[in-house]
Amino acid sequence: MNPERIFEAFPAPSYRGAQEQALRDIRDAFAAGNDVVLVRAPTGSGKSLLARAVAGCARRADEGDPSDATGAYYTTPQVSQLDDVAADDLLADLNVIRGKSNYTCILPDERNTPVNQAPCVRERGYDCSVKHRCPYFSDRAIASNREIAAMTLAYFMQTAGSEVFRKRDVVVVDEAHGLAEWAEMYATIQLGPRTVPFWDDLRVPEVDSIERAVRYAENLAGTCERRKDDLLAQDSLSPGEVRERDRLQELIGELEWFVSDFRDPESPTTWLVDQSEPRSSDAGDGGDGDDPPGGPLTIKPMNPEKYLQHTVWDRGNKFALLSATILNKDAFCRQVGLEPDTVALVDVEHTFPVENRPLYDVTQGKMTYEERSETTPKIARTIVRLMARHADEKGLIHAHSYSIQERLADLLDDFGVGDRIRTHDRDGRDAALEAWKASDDPDVFLSVKMEEALDLKGDLCRWQVICKAPFLNTGDSRVAHRLEEGQWAWYYRTTLRTVIQACGRVVRAPDDYGATYLADSSLLDCFERARTDMPDWFEEQVDRMSQPDLPPFEPQAALGDASSSSARTNAGTNGSSSGTGSSSRQSTGGGSSRSRRSQRSSRSSPLADVWDTDG
Repeated sequence: MNPERIFEAFPAPSYRGAQEQALRDIRDAFAAGNDVVLVRAPTGSGKSLLARAVAGCARRADEGDPSDATGAYYTTPQVSQLDDVAADDLLADLNVIRGKSNYTCILPDERNTPVNQAPCVRERGYDCSVKHRCPYFSDRAIASNREIAAMTLAYFMQTAGSEVFRKRDVVVVDEAHGLAEWAEMYATIQLGPRTVPFWDDLRVPEVDSIERAVRYAENLAGTCERRKDDLLAQDSLSPGEVRERDRLQELIGELEWFVSDFRDPESPTTWLVDQSEPRSSDAGDGGDGDDPPGGPLTIKPMNPEKYLQHTVWDRGNKFALLSATILNKDAFCRQVGLEPDTVALVDVEHTFPVENRPLYDVTQGKMTYEERSETTPKIARTIVRLMARHADEKGLIHAHSYSIQERLADLLDDFGVGDRIRTHDRDGRDAALEAWKASDDPDVFLSVKMEEALDLKGDLCRWQVICKAPFLNTGDSRVAHRLEEGQWAWYYRTTLRTVIQACGRVVRAPDDYGATYLADSSLLDCFERARTDMPDWFEEQVDRMSQPDLPPFEPQAALGDASSSSARTNAGTNGSSSGTGSSSRQSTGGGSSRSRRSQRSSRSSPLADVWDTDG
């Protein structure tokens, strides 16, 4: 790595905010001999441009010995962040590669077939005549041979040990604050009807210890291996059989990793196992002999340092980890298996005026499970008043969970403001979000788990409400285990991190402005408990927090109809977050063209299971 190259590798024609000083500090940190540099850069500071500059410092093919690692990886856990990189002309030399399922076969009769189900993976010995033009293999070849390959963290981890994507000189991880949690999620093994193709044929025992889980995992891996071999023996497979074969291979790897890691006396990983209740139809089945039957299993690692060593730290010589919310350096390093004394921290100054990003206290009580039924209607009434204050401006409501989202949507509908409300379900998240962003109407989007990787610059959104302190689910065994060990600082710090991320969604540039309203009184308690881990620039926001003067509860004014011109005038005067004036665009009213509330999906997802979207 040549840190002195960082300025010439910066892709923008000029510097913005504190970027030049940040480059200088990053250069000096690597030049001092640090292998890992944490870059704590606030939202809107141009982290992707800084990341490109660091990647450009990697050893080149004509430098050093042929055996030396060259080039760089850019990776991020957020698919939307990778999409932004791919669309940015300044980052055109970051060669993006995605998983096979994101590409479509180009054979004439397979135009609607994803590459991971194409004839080349369905038929033994298939010789594809157009493989050289296949979009997946073309992108993979380009990414593997150019200086900077860009991919999601999931794809990056999955390609550990790959002959195609070998060790490189520099690895840059953007949005790295959740690296430990993402690693725990990726290494978690879900054993149930959605993840084991032949689950209905299994006799699942009651697993009352991690040792019992290890024995069961060994047996299940052997069963998966035999079923996979049966599929491989066939000359041709259907798309469904291809999916089963690939899932079996993935499952075998997960189970073997778990067994190997548990039996490694030097592994720092602690494993936990959760088991759901068996289906009623299984009541007569036994797991092993006369043992009672058991239900689906979730096998979870804690502090998966060994997993990260294999999937991340062995993949490069030098690392830059960028985020706005690496709040405690030592704690972060311990979680991801780094030695704090060997890691440098670079703080990038926040250049957005604090008056453009105000916090407002509109707390209505606690949103704990016990008190939620009493507090939620109060929050719904407050949202109506905020809609009147921001009659001509789009708003975002962070509902935290689908149950809260559904309850708020019903209440707002009952109050008569449903025509200005949009929601989404699990399957239609992205489509609903893009439709809301594309609309000129001042609609309010009731969202779930959109605190990160969302760029709502300018009039895309001028105000938002955090309805519930985003505490981790204490019903998750990993969370419960840490709290039993007294790790309350970690618990509140993790919540603070999510709140800070959420606050950054609506203010994206120095001349942008947007208000954040806090509706759950537990947020104020979190601020006090995690105060020592607050960045200075966010502590300044908290210290300036005030209670706004809201208009009365008048649903008609919240709709922004022509008859509510006085309410809109009031919003134009008082609704501007920075005092620079609100949007001059007038509301089109509650016209029938607006999207109505979508029906909640009954399907779940691995991410939903981890992040408590039902609680």
